[in-house]
Amino acid sequence: MYPSRFRYEAPRSMDEAIELLHAGDGEAKVLAGGQSLVPLLKLRFASPEMLVDINGLPGLDYHRADPDGTIRVGALCRHADLERSALLAGRQPTMAAAAPLVADPIVRNRGTLVGSLCHADPQGDWAAVVTALGGHVVAQGPDGRREIPIGRFVNGPFQNALAYDEIAVEVVIPAPEGTPAGGYLKLERRVGDFATAGTAVAVETSGGLVTRAGIALTGVGGSTIDAAEAARVLVGRPLGAEAIGEAADLAARAAQPKSDHRGSAKYKRHLVHTFVERILTRIGDTTERAA
Repeated sequence: MYPSRFRYEAPRSMDEAIELLHAGDGEAKVLAGGQSLVPLLKLRFASPEMLVDINGLPGLDYHRADPDGTIRVGALCRHADLERSALLAGRQPTMAAAAPLVADPIVRNRGTLVGSLCHADPQGDWAAVVTALGGHVVAQGPDGRREIPIGRFVNGPFQNALAYDEIAVEVVIPAPEGTPAGGYLKLERRVGDFATAGTAVAVETSGGLVTRAGIALTGVGGSTIDAAEAARVLVGRPLGAEAIGEAADLAARAAQPKSDHRGSAKYKRHLVHTFVERILTRIGDTTERAA
């Protein structure tokens, strides 16, 4: 199937891009990587009157760390850039673990982290990762920039909090206060498939105790699930078997899966429990050896 007719614009500045979106009055879409939008256009699930291609905008293809350790990812940073990133490998293990598991190599070469968050697919990978890390999205529109916490940015299946004339220009991951550790695991039927269930875990430790934790789930509900209660039981404790078991139990309870062709709801809850337990056990073993 072919997409319906649309007007194509390739602005050369952020101000021009925002002006085009504002003039589009809600009937324009931003094109970055296009790995989610283009299939929707071809199937006519989306029929915008205008596409605003931001690939020509300068200064958005970065990922970097501030002096305090805050990580910033620009709107045109590709999944593949993050997959190969020495910065993430050295400083942000949860993101480093997730990057190679996003879709397939073809998608990773063009798709973007920011675009994935904007698409807000309940089975997407990055929303769970950013949620576990307590990140936020920076949006820019006619009135300037604003910060949107990830919990308010992804507000439903395929729904985000952007105004029609705003562009998500950056994702920000706060600096860790302790030693960061974490992981991302998901089950997919084949490489590049959506997650049957996925789990992102991020912890910070100091003196053998957890000082901060985040656990988020994908593929087991109508949108990304912040398993905040599961994360809270870890704080102030060493990562021993008791704390890990409690967190895994609570994360499984937080899941809201439905039985479908990928598996039963019971099976998906079991996956969440297993993934949380597996990631935390590995972190606990590493922390113990380092001590």
